[in-house]
Amino acid sequence: MHSHNDESKFMADIKDAAPEMVSAFFGFDKAVFNKNTGNLDLATRELIAVGVAVTTQCPFCIEDHAKRAIKAGASKADIAEAVMVAAALRAGGGVTHGWKAMKSIADDE
Repeated sequence: MHSHNDESKFMADIKDAAPEMVSAFFGFDKAVFNKNTGNLDLATRELIAVGVAVTTQCPFCIEDHAKRAIKAGASKADIAEAVMVAAALRAGGGVTHGWKAMKSIADDE
């Protein structure tokens, strides 16, 4: 795993090399997490972000979005539930991908 603090300084290199793309990314992120945009309230969007961050295993996103979810009005129980929903989906994906393993040996029996 990388150190977010030590490596975040390299964001400037990405911004220098691809300024339009970086600007578009941050504009998109800002729009998605604007509390005055969309049908879902901000706490719900942050809880979705927590779930996605758990499944993508980004420790920095997990920490950031969990804190932002609380700030937006989510509870500790809401965070835990989002984590468990994500875990269920991740486990379910593992089981359904297991079908491929079973399919691959089906003709060998």
